Amino acid sequence: MTQSNSSLAQWAAVAAHADEMKDAHLRDLTAADPRRWQDFHIEHDSWLLDFSRQRVTGKTLPLLFDLARAANLPARMAAMFRGDPINSTEQRAVLHTALRSDFAGSAAVQAEVRDSRKKLVDFVAAVRSGRKLGTTGKKFKHVVNIGIGGSDLGPLLVCDALRAEWSGGITPHFVSNVDRTQLDDLIRSIDPAETLVIVCSKTFTTQETQSNANAARAWIVGALGEKSPANHFVAVSTNAPAMDAFGIAADHRFTMWDWVGGRYSVWSAIGLVAEVVVGSERFEEFLKGASDIDRHFTQAPFEKNLPVLMGLLGVWNRTFLGLPTLAVLPYDQRLARLPAYLQQLEMESNGKSVNLEGGRVDFATAPIV
Repeated sequence: MTQSNSSLAQWAAVAAHADEMKDAHLRDLTAADPRRWQDFHIEHDSWLLDFSRQRVTGKTLPLLFDLARAANLPARMAAMFRGDPINSTEQRAVLHTALRSDFAGSAAVQAEVRDSRKKLVDFVAAVRSGRKLGTTGKKFKHVVNIGIGGSDLGPLLVCDALRAEWSGGITPHFVSNVDRTQLDDLIRSIDPAETLVIVCSKTFTTQETQSNANAARAWIVGALGEKSPANHFVAVSTNAPAMDAFGIAADHRFTMWDWVGGRYSVWSAIGLVAEVVVGSERFEEFLKGASDIDRHFTQAPFEKNLPVLMGLLGVWNRTFLGLPTLAVLPYDQRLARLPAYLQQLEMESNGKSVNLEGGRVDFATAPIV
């Protein structure tokens, strides 16, 4: 929401309601409403959103829906899925949805995504079947993902969450810290002849990633020879000259697009480490799950729309009630990485101090996760 939205009549109505609710206690709201659970939860497919423990009443959500419509949320949603350049700072589209949903973006964008997916599927099949081997002829048993930020947090979360789906005898590892101890500890325990390294860097110049990639290259070359990077390294990047200099083979290169933000890139070739570990069939199911939510987001009425409700409740809590922090508490150990992933996703996406026109906002925009 931009600064101009704070002058809307609907904004003032929500703010006035927030003043009424600021001293309300959840215990009292629950005691006064025996139907609170029935009225403040929704279900979609296998998802349950329980917001009965939020500081809301039957008056709150209609006011938030009115504000969302006044702020042109439906038009903004449509613009994103069309591929309009809604990233006003860089004049770029925001189309990570096209990586998983065939109704997002143009026909040309969808064709590019299909080509990329085919190349990824073919590569993964070759690695998992043993048709693609290391320099010494050994099958790959370890895949090391080198990246930082979205090139690390997303794939790491997915691999941990889908641990029960690992197959093919391949174990994933992750290196992101530039202090070298993370990589040094890892290479003491794995065989370079059985190791495939994925370097995730759009520019192939990110300092932390490049430092770790160079160190991993020195390890592989020291053990297997100067020509070994062609067999043992893969890159997700757009910098062809840098990949040439590093020794990345032509069929070991996967593309990125400027319409995919790093924190949303796990749906792209950045997710390759997870696809190698669980197989393309399972990874396609992962993509389909996200596509199902995309479709729900674009088609469900606001009153039954999980992403819209969660977004509006976030605005209500942070902007109107002034609650500064959001705790994310996974009850499944395999989702232990979810808070770190959401820290970047939420705070980098929504923690803005300026609006779309470049003016300073006059309200809090995102919590500390």
